[in-house]
Amino acid sequence: MNCSLAKTTGKENRGFNVIMTNFNHERIGIIIQALRFARVCYEESVKYASKRETFGQKLIAHAIIRNKLAQMAGRIEACHAWLETLVFQAHSMDETEAMLKLGGAIAGLKAQATQTFEFAAREASQIFGGLSYSRGGQGAKIERLYRDVRAYAIPGGSEEIMLDLSIRQSMKVHKVLGMKL
Repeated sequence: MNCSLAKTTGKENRGFNVIMTNFNHERIGIIIQALRFARVCYEESVKYASKRETFGQKLIAHAIIRNKLAQMAGRIEACHAWLETLVFQAHSMDETEAMLKLGGAIAGLKAQATQTFEFAAREASQIFGGLSYSRGGQGAKIERLYRDVRAYAIPGGSEEIMLDLSIRQSMKVHKVLGMKL
């Protein structure tokens, strides 16, 4: 093999490892975007609920709206904490070790993050009501984000595939390391 080509493409017969490592990076990017957009849904909902009045009081004064916001915030923060943990772990390992040990967890978080984004978009749409269907005005961001949710759930592996991969990878790692579940 040409020596200069090997430096840019990697070692012969090791391409699958490179591809799998790239999937982890791609999935981390999708996770970050999905969580950021979920947070935008939350932030826009808080702003809107704090100024919109129904039945003589601000929308945020209604317990059901506060519950929706609390559910959104809880899911977003839980995913964000998981992301921070995985990033810390990845930085504590070399790339191969991280790929082998964290691939399953990254896949699981990718599924969780996109489900969280979809949940936040749906709840934001409920808070905004009919405004969340207009491409302009107060609900424009929510309309756009809700429309784009599936575009984050499918690339890098669909949620079903990610959840399956997460469990299969975790079981392999535990077996190889001699750990008990």
